[in-house]
Amino acid sequence: MSFFRNSDDHPSDASSPPFEAPRRRRRWPWIALVSVLLAPALLLGVWTLITMAYTYSEGERAGYVQKFSKKGWLCKTWEGEIAMVTVPGTLQDRFAFTVRNDSIAAEINRLQGARVALHYEEHRGVPLSCLGETGHFVDGVRTLDPVGAPGAPGGPGAPDAAPTPGAATPPTAPPAAPTTAPRRDTIDPSAATR
Repeated sequence: MSFFRNSDDHPSDASSPPFEAPRRRRRWPWIALVSVLLAPALLLGVWTLITMAYTYSEGERAGYVQKFSKKGWLCKTWEGEIAMVTVPGTLQDRFAFTVRNDSIAAEINRLQGARVALHYEEHRGVPLSCLGETGHFVDGVRTLDPVGAPGAPGGPGAPDAAPTPGAATPPTAPPAAPTTAPRRDTIDPSAATR
C-alpha cells in the first residue's frame, strides 16, 4: 500500500533534495561571553553592598580639620584629614576620612579652624574608590569649642568673623597706666619693730 494515491503524486527520489533539519544556532558562545562579563560585575556589586551595609567599627575622633576638599574623576566625594593633638608640644596624629553627604561637608567647612569631633563608621574591604578614598565615612560633626572662643563659630579667628578688605577698623583705647600698689608679699621693716 502506497502512501500516495497516484504514482504521479509521488515525487521521485532523484529529483528531490534530501531532507534537511533546520539549522540550530549555536547560542552557547554568547551565553558564555555574557556570563564571563556579567558574573564579575554582579559579584562586585554584591560585595560592595555587603561591605557598605556592614560596619566594622564606629566612633569619634576629635581635632582640627587640616585639609578638606572634593575629589574624584567620576564620583566626587569629600576627602579630609583631621589633626589630633593630645598634649601641646607633641607630634600630631592624622586621621583621614571621607564624607559622602553634602550637608555634613558644608558643616565641616563652616567649622574649619575650630576643634571638632567627627562621628564615623569604618567599612573595611570596600572595593570601589568611587565611594571614597578611605574606609572611614563621617556621618556627623559637632564643635568642641564653646561659642565665642577663638576659632569657634562667632569667635575671633572664625571664618565668618574675618574682616573685609578695605573696611575701617575701630579705634582702640590707649593702654591703661600702670598702678603702683604696695605689694603684700614683702615685709615692712618698720612694721617688725612695732
